[in-house]
Amino acid sequence: MTLPRSGPVRSEAARLAILDAAAGLLAERGYDHLTMEGIAANAGVGKQTIYRWWPSKGAVVAECLLEGKLLDGRLQLPDTGDIRRDLTAWLSEIFALLETPQGESILRSLIAAAAEHAEIGRRLRDSLSGSESLSGRLSRAIGTVPNLPEGAPVEQLAETLIGAVLLRALSRAPIEPGDAERLLDAVLGTAR
Repeated sequence: MTLPRSGPVRSEAARLAILDAAAGLLAERGYDHLTMEGIAANAGVGKQTIYRWWPSKGAVVAECLLEGKLLDGRLQLPDTGDIRRDLTAWLSEIFALLETPQGESILRSLIAAAAEHAEIGRRLRDSLSGSESLSGRLSRAIGTVPNLPEGAPVEQLAETLIGAVLLRALSRAPIEPGDAERLLDAVLGTAR
C-alpha cells in the first residue's frame, strides 16, 4: 500500500510558467515594479505557490538568471582560446549591462537575494565563478597567460573579478572606457 505524499508537489510546468512570467515582467516593468501578485497572475498560479518555492521576488529573479531566462546569455563567458580577450569581452559586457537601468536593477536584486538567502548566494557564486564558468576557464588557461602559472589560485582570481563587479554594482561607480582591461591587469598582471 502506497501512502499519499505529504506536502506540496512541485509542478515543473508551474515552475517554468512562474520563471517565464517573472522574466517577462522584469523586462517590461523593471525590478521595482515587479510584484509576486503580478508574477502569479501572469503565470496562472496562486501567489502561495510562488511563496512555497521562493521566499522573495529577489529569489525568483535569481532563479530566472540561474536558469538562463534573463539577459539572453549576455553573462556567458566566451571561449575563443584567448583568456584575456574572453575576460575583457565578458567584463565589458557586464559593465555595459550595469549602465542600463534593467541590468543594474537585476544585479542589485541578485545581490539582495543572495544576502538574504544563503542557498541563493551559494548557487549564484557557483553559477558565476564555479568550475563550469570563470574558475574552469581560468584553470584551462594556466600556462597560456603570463602570470597565470601552474598552481595559480584560480578560485581566488575568479572571486576577485566577481567581487569587483559586485562592488561596482553596489557603489554605482561610473564605468570608464578601459576599466575591464585595467581590472584584468590588476588581477592577472599586465598584458605583454
